Amino acid sequence: MRQMLVRSLFISLPILGALFLLMTCVVSLGDDIPVQAGQSGSNGKDAIERILQAQQEAWNRHDLDAFMSGYWNSPDLAFFSGANEREGWQATIDRYRSAYSSPGHEMGKLDFSNLRIEMLGADAAFVRGGWHLTMSDGKTPHGLFTLVVRKFPEGWKIVHDHTSLAE
Repeated sequence: MRQMLVRSLFISLPILGALFLLMTCVVSLGDDIPVQAGQSGSNGKDAIERILQAQQEAWNRHDLDAFMSGYWNSPDLAFFSGANEREGWQATIDRYRSAYSSPGHEMGKLDFSNLRIEMLGADAAFVRGGWHLTMSDGKTPHGLFTLVVRKFPEGWKIVHDHTSLAE
């Protein structure tokens, strides 16, 4: 009996080890499987990068309306800046206009950097990055932002923006 138990352990251990190795490989390969519906996550990432690039270009042309086209035009848009919260697309563009295009203010040159886009599914993403303005007087306000972006029938739109200014 004891001999039979020892023999079955010698046979079972290599099989269990091979199964463990196989499962480890399958789980590791699963990390590279693209998100379904809309196909791969990289398509969403590419589209989101294009939106942010278009926003940067619009800003640098001093075109706030084109810049705001990257945002969800909804009263449910959320925009946080410093200790202030704005709800809605209209409140957000009003804030941008008063801070950057009203008399005595300027928009400067905008650069986004260190963009990290994490797909949360086929129709949602989390974006982190830095922003940097170069003003005509040499000042360089800059900071970080986090965005929640959703895919709508008309394309990807920012639905939540939390922007902070470096101290």
